[in-house]
Amino acid sequence: MERAGGPAISTWTPTALLGRPLNDIEERHAPGRLYTAGTMRIPLPRPRVAIVGSRRATAEGLAEAGDIARVLTREEVVIVSGLAKGIDTAAHKATIEEGGKTIAVLGTPLDRSYPAENKELQAEIIKHHLAVSQFKVDSEVYQSNFIRRNRTMALIADASVIVEAGETSGSISQGYEALRLGRPLFIWKRLFEPSFNWPKEMTKFGAMKLTDPKELLEHLPSKHSTLQIPA
Repeated sequence: MERAGGPAISTWTPTALLGRPLNDIEERHAPGRLYTAGTMRIPLPRPRVAIVGSRRATAEGLAEAGDIARVLTREEVVIVSGLAKGIDTAAHKATIEEGGKTIAVLGTPLDRSYPAENKELQAEIIKHHLAVSQFKVDSEVYQSNFIRRNRTMALIADASVIVEAGETSGSISQGYEALRLGRPLFIWKRLFEPSFNWPKEMTKFGAMKLTDPKELLEHLPSKHSTLQIPA
């Protein structure tokens, strides 16, 4: 784990960051404070979609994550992901290459980078986009941070897409968190082909099969729907 070199950090309540009050369900597990570094305006622009999936992604999964990010970016959707290896990295990079905006939700404080090979990508996001963390600078990093990060990512996103994930993937925890929050959750079509149980289980709770990224658009809020609420 490497330090990212002291970015300028702002502190927000979730209400101020999102530009609206939290409902009772959102507030139950929301962090008290969120720390940001970057140039994106606050409250966050909408709509926002989280693209997540396996760290050990296949070449096909990486390509699909990039394609989904590019399609949504052309529709002025902000792409949210967790800066992890694999699917997250593919989603962030495709968004940047397409000229869109991306938000990285970290499982570390903002002055650290994990994985180390994403140090430059994190710096690029802080310079031109936005990085968000619920963890104070210099705080210890625990494995549980990344599950908590997934919960916060589901809170920030208006909808989530799981592109590729095995039965034990951390992305599944974000999927269930999105469902708990009442957010639209999409599972990429190819995940219904293997003998995984979790996609079928999630559809019982409201998850939807995604066959074309543009299907997401009818489930997203207008880009003009953010309220201005002071910090």
